[in-house]
Order: sequence, then C-alpha cells, then structure tokens
Amino acid sequence: MSATLDVNVLLYASDESSSFHVRARDLVERLARGPDLLYLFWPVVIGYLRMATHSGIFPRPLSVEVASANLDDLLRLPHSRTGCEGDDFWDVYRQVTSGMVVKGNLVSDAHLVALMRASGVATLWTHDRDFRKFEGIKVRDPFA
Repeated sequence: MSATLDVNVLLYASDESSSFHVRARDLVERLARGPDLLYLFWPVVIGYLRMATHSGIFPRPLSVEVASANLDDLLRLPHSRTGCEGDDFWDVYRQVTSGMVVKGNLVSDAHLVALMRASGVATLWTHDRDFRKFEGIKVRDPFA
C-alpha cells in the first residue's frame, strides 16, 4: 500500500496553534513509521516550504532551517518516495481532468492527482474537499 499527504496536513502538523495540529502530527508520525510507502510529491514539498515560512500566512512562520529539517526527516525515510512527471504526464493529466472543467485552484489539485495516478498511489490524506471531485483516488480526511 501507499499514500500521500496534501500540503495542508503537513502545515497543520507544524502549526502548534491549529486545532488540527495534534491529529495532523499523529498522522504524519504514523505514516513516517511505515511500513507502507509514503509519497511526498514535489508540489506538496515546495508548497509546504513556501507556506510554512511565509509571514503573510502564519503569524510565527517557521524558519527555512526548521521547515527544511521537517522535510528532510520525511524525505530521508527508507519508505519515502517523491515521484515526478514522466514523458507521458500530460496524457495522465488529461485523463484525470477528462469530463471536468479544471481551472484556478483546481489545476494544482489535478496536478497532484495526476502524479498519484502516474505513481500508482491510491490514497490522499487531505482536509481539502475539492479532491473528492476526482475519480480513481481515495480521499481521507484525518480531521473528519
């Protein structure tokens, strides 16, 4: 089995002021223990780094060193994978978005779903309900 995380779960796990912090941190720690594969796709990694260190988003943003260390801890796990776009990625993206109007913020969600499909990842942990619009993935909300 394999799963991936959306950036919002990683942010909640880092934000001690969030009411979702404990549940997000517990989920990240559980997935970090393995043994299932944990995919951290680059858009999520970069999105976490961008938002966790942004003073316009958090009153007390993480330092680049702390945010990077959080990512290092996960990316260096023996059962952690990143996955990336291959030569046929546009075809996968078009399949994911077939029959839908994908624009605005939904474009980045479709990107993540296409990465999941291309890598054979079925489960996404997220608090973002928009992912439920996509077929072929299992969306799990750790806060529901």
